[in-house]
Amino acid sequence: MKAWVDCRLYAFVDTAYLDGREPAELARALCGGGADVLQVRAKGWGCDATRRLVEAVFPVVSGAGARMVLNDDWGLGCELGMPCVHLGQEDFFDAGHVTRDDLPGDGHRPELGLSSHAPGQFVRAEAAGAAYVAVGPVFATPTKPGRPAVTLDYVRWAAAHARVPWFAIGGIQGSNLDAVLAAGATRVCVVSALLRQPDVEAATRALRGRLAG
Repeated sequence: MKAWVDCRLYAFVDTAYLDGREPAELARALCGGGADVLQVRAKGWGCDATRRLVEAVFPVVSGAGARMVLNDDWGLGCELGMPCVHLGQEDFFDAGHVTRDDLPGDGHRPELGLSSHAPGQFVRAEAAGAAYVAVGPVFATPTKPGRPAVTLDYVRWAAAHARVPWFAIGGIQGSNLDAVLAAGATRVCVVSALLRQPDVEAATRALRGRLAG
């Protein structure tokens, strides 16, 4: 697996965007197109269904040499040997945790990714031991309904102050990618701009190429 600092494109197998496609095939297309990181996000799915989803996708991601992340469920991530689990502010700090060591589990302990929506949250995520921090939503996005955009100002702040790898996330499309990169981002998380395309692998390859350039 690449080091986090060398990862550029963070993609998703998001159950809200499956559109009848098999998760493993979607993962294969994303990894085939050059995604460095792939998160499984299954909002509203039960533990057993999420477990089956992860078990279908994990071998594809591992075989491609990409990084695998599970969204929200630290306990399941420990159980399944996930390399990383991503948690939101409300799932981590609002739950009373201060550092990654506060999370439960005596066996396998995944790396931790954390969301942030403001500079103070970013600083706190760094201190908590996050392997990476998500910065966003940069633009309004249906994946985070009701959450206001943090705008490119926060991207500029992260570019100037971050001490750990970070990914710009939220509403990033081909049409606004250049603005995000110009603001200082070198890593992005993308959902609909890839998953809503008729050829997911080709769309991923094209976007990854722009990041490499």
